[in-house]
Amino acid sequence: MREYNIGTRESKLAMWQANWVAERLRELSPGIKINLVGIKTKGDKILDTALAKIGDKGLFTRELEHSLLSEQIDLAVHSMKDLPTALPEGLILGAICERECPADVLIAPQGCNLGNLPVNANIGTSSLRRIAQLKKYRSDFNMVNVRGNLDTRLRKLNEENIDALILAYAGISRLGYSDRICQQIPYEICLPAVGQGSVGVEVRADDHGVIQLLKGLNHSMSSRAIRAERALLKALEGGCQVPIGALARVSGQEISMEAMVSSMDGQTMLRVSMVGDTIEPERLGNRLANRMLKLGAAEILKKVRQEFDCNG
Repeated sequence: MREYNIGTRESKLAMWQANWVAERLRELSPGIKINLVGIKTKGDKILDTALAKIGDKGLFTRELEHSLLSEQIDLAVHSMKDLPTALPEGLILGAICERECPADVLIAPQGCNLGNLPVNANIGTSSLRRIAQLKKYRSDFNMVNVRGNLDTRLRKLNEENIDALILAYAGISRLGYSDRICQQIPYEICLPAVGQGSVGVEVRADDHGVIQLLKGLNHSMSSRAIRAERALLKALEGGCQVPIGALARVSGQEISMEAMVSSMDGQTMLRVSMVGDTIEPERLGNRLANRMLKLGAAEILKKVRQEFDCNG
C-alpha cells in the first residue's frame, strides 16, 4: 500500500492542522499510511521584519511547494490565508476544508475590548489588513509589529510593552486558547483575510490517486465562499502584501460577499458588497473586484505599494 507524506510548517498550529487532515484521511480511508514531514519556510526564518516589507507572497508556502514538485511529499497542508492566489505550474488545490469562524479576536487583559483599551494603546499585529481597519476604528492606536508563532506572540504580550494582540479566532481555538479571547471583533470593524479560518491541501495536478483521496475532505460551502474571495484577491492585489479584507458567505444558492481595501492609516477605505450565485464563485469575486477598482481601489492600492516600494 502506498504511503503518503504530508508536508507542513513546523509550528504548533501548522502541525495541528496537518494532524487534523491526516486524521480525516484515516477516517475516510481506514488503514491508510500517512507520515508528517516538517518543513521550515522563509516566513518562519525571518521574524524580525514586518511581512509587507519582505515583499514576498510565498513566504509560508514556497518550500512546501518545492517539496511537492520534487515528490518529497505528496500533499502540502496550508492555512488558506497564507496560500498565494497563483499556484506554481503543476500544482492544484486538492481540498478546501470546512471553515472555522473566520473572525479576528482581541487578546488583552480581562474585561478589555477595542472600545475601552487605553488611549494610545500598543496593539500587536504584523497584518496590514488589521492595521488599516483598526486605525480606521481608533486612530490613536499604536501598531506594533509582532511576528512568530502563537505561543511566541502570547509570550510577547506578557513580556513586552503591548496592551493587546489581534489574532485569528481559528488558530486560538485550535490550540485551546479560547479562554484568552476578550472580544470577537465584529466584521463591521474588521473584515478577515481571504481564506481565513480554512485549511487547504495542495497537491500535484497529475497525482490522481491523491486527488481522489481528498474528494471527501473538500467542504463545498467553504470552498465556494473561499474561491470567490480568492478571485477577488487575485484581481486586486498585484504582487505584494496589501490591506485587503473579504468575507463571502453561502446561503442556499447565493453567495453574499463584502470586501474592503484601505490606505495604511485607515482614513481612505472602500467597503463594497455584492451577491452572486454559488455556481460560479469566481465570477462573483471578479465582479466585486471590478466594481471596487471603478470606485477607486486602484488608487488606494497604488499608494500602499509605493509606500512599501512594491510594484506588484
